[in-house]
Amino acid sequence: MEVIYLLIPLSLMFLALSVWFFLWAMKTEQYEDLDGPAHRIILDDREARFQQKKASDAKVVPPDQDSNHD
Repeated sequence: MEVIYLLIPLSLMFLALSVWFFLWAMKTEQYEDLDGPAHRIILDDREARFQQKKASDAKVVPPDQDSNHD
């Protein structure tokens, strides 16, 4: 029975800490954008692949084969 004298204050402190952490998370807008990071990973990958493909598709004319060269 004496253990209850220890467990009740510990559980109340844990509850207060949990409520404080939840309120801190809401105040600092931790829950604002839950889908953004997941989509950002996919979109960043697509953009990197697009730029890589664009760079490989670009034709570079060597200076000795330039038609405007006299």
